[in-house]
Amino acid sequence: MKKLLFPLAFLASAAAAFTPALAAAYEGMAKPWQLGFQPPATPVMEKLYEMHDYLLITITIITIFVLLVMTYICLRFRRAANPVPSNTTHNTKLEIIWTALPILILVAIAIPSLRLHYYMQRVADPQLTVKVVGYQWYWHYDYPDNGGFGFDSYIKKGKDLKPDDHRQLSVDNRLIVPVDTTVRVLLTGADVIHSWAVPAFGVKRDAVPGRLNETWFKATKIGTFYGQCSQLCGVGHGFMPIVVDVVSKDDFDAWVKQQQQGAGVAPASAAKAQGDDSKTK
Repeated sequence: MKKLLFPLAFLASAAAAFTPALAAAYEGMAKPWQLGFQPPATPVMEKLYEMHDYLLITITIITIFVLLVMTYICLRFRRAANPVPSNTTHNTKLEIIWTALPILILVAIAIPSLRLHYYMQRVADPQLTVKVVGYQWYWHYDYPDNGGFGFDSYIKKGKDLKPDDHRQLSVDNRLIVPVDTTVRVLLTGADVIHSWAVPAFGVKRDAVPGRLNETWFKATKIGTFYGQCSQLCGVGHGFMPIVVDVVSKDDFDAWVKQQQQGAGVAPASAAKAQGDDSKTK
């Protein structure tokens, strides 16, 4: 019995490492030896997860079917079993089948893909707007709904890292958003093309100079989520990570008041900014 304990423990640890669903209530970041996506933290990522599983099943069925057909052909029509080859050059039914079947497969993939695409693009009733500007090589965040205060977010250098920080992923100022809130993200670039990407949110949108792009997310879990710039924006490309803290709504309100005081923004002007924004909608 004791001899089985080590293999069982090894298999249990391997399952925990390789199964994203078992990767727990932890920070939203990739884990050593992890396969697959990070656990979803937004409705968009949940749908992307489902789409991935749907495509994986579809591809697996196609692969097995083609393997079986090729195996049958190799065995049934090999020289030993079929010494006199057929002279047939056309088979109308077969040609219709191998033309129609791929079309049906593409339609079965296209319909859910387009539905998901439009769902990801549609920002429905945003409750908070955040403006993100990409610089070489850091991020700048603004909160136009809350008086327009903002701050820069730089990567933490080695000497500034704390025990609970992650090298190459931690920043000095994190983006703070409330849980269960639809957040509209407006993105642009100040110099070159950057890309704001947070895998656990299912968000990846380019920040292009001279253009204002838009995306959204609604975090359903409280925690810290990590991302990185995913465009080759220069020699500092690997040194502009993204950290989003999802907090309770009460904690977010308290944080906003603190930031407004530090920036000299009166709560009254912040409320007016929110009212003007709702009129614009």
